[in-house]
Amino acid sequence: MAERRVTVHARRCLHQGFYRFEILELSHRRFDGGWTGRLRRERLVQPPVAVVLPYDPVQDVVVLIEQFRVGALESEDGPWLLEAVAGIIEPGQRPEEVALRELREETGLSALRLERIGAYRASPGGTTERAELFLAQVVASREGGIFGLASEQEDIRTHPLAAEQAFAWLRAGRIVAATAVVPLLYLRAERERLRRDWSGG
Repeated sequence: MAERRVTVHARRCLHQGFYRFEILELSHRRFDGGWTGRLRRERLVQPPVAVVLPYDPVQDVVVLIEQFRVGALESEDGPWLLEAVAGIIEPGQRPEEVALRELREETGLSALRLERIGAYRASPGGTTERAELFLAQVVASREGGIFGLASEQEDIRTHPLAAEQAFAWLRAGRIVAATAVVPLLYLRAERERLRRDWSGG
């Protein structure tokens, strides 16, 4: 990576709210050793997030959450999406502690164990967001509930689902949010190991 260099010629903030939106003018070194011309790129600056999928290996149940998402406002399926739990990692916080806190706030569940899955960048062509992924061992309730912080006007409904049902919804395109898609794919690949190691099942 040492030879892959970037020169930022100019940076301008267009909007500063919950997120920051900026325009950059930059050049970067090409794979052939030369440099690009001056490029203009727009960028949405978002903080990193911790994502955690609750899984009960004894009942073989995952817990997804459903909430309103303005980014899907014009979606044919509507702006209420099925997701995994997620929360912003503030400066000085560890992803693990954010995952555990958000798990309690958004589902009412506590983790018996936390396994790191990995990380992903949702859309690196235009946003800085990086997600740190976890799987949490929980004891899932068979009934859903309503959760979230009133101070943040959160309105979150939980959906306990048999793992096979969640995988079927994933295949059918009912689950499209990356926060759920990526950890569900991991769970599908590692499910037998997790059931054996986490529950003796």
